[in-house]
Amino acid sequence: MNRRVQGLDGREWTVRAQMEWRRPVTVEDFEHDVAGSPAPGVAMLSVTLVLAVILVAWLPEGVVVPAWVIWGLLLIALFFPLRWVLNRPWGVVAETDGDALGDHPPERWVGVVSGMFRVRGEVAKVVKAIRTEGLPDFDGPLHPME
Repeated sequence: MNRRVQGLDGREWTVRAQMEWRRPVTVEDFEHDVAGSPAPGVAMLSVTLVLAVILVAWLPEGVVVPAWVIWGLLLIALFFPLRWVLNRPWGVVAETDGDALGDHPPERWVGVVSGMFRVRGEVAKVVKAIRTEGLPDFDGPLHPME
């Protein structure tokens, strides 16, 4: 997601957002950044699949399963993967090359927003702040980089 916006002072800003596959490590997460292996998740998924196969294999011939039961089980199975996809962190960057006269230096603001739907609103707020104030909002998710 890329947007170009004209700042209040005439500078051309580029605001972009990109989905991150991993949550960025911050100072607050330093003691907790040691992640275990994916083995427990793989084991639980394997157990779930084996139990689902056993359930289907032991189903008597005369039993009719309503469609809503199948849809409900599918919805339950897809809940956590959908939640994972919808809550991924997005890296948001607002940058400018400065102006032609050299009055304003190049700037780069970086931040992280969690959630596919929330990132659109935050990018819109950043664009609005650049148009009205000339810079992204200091109280928002973006912070200036040196």
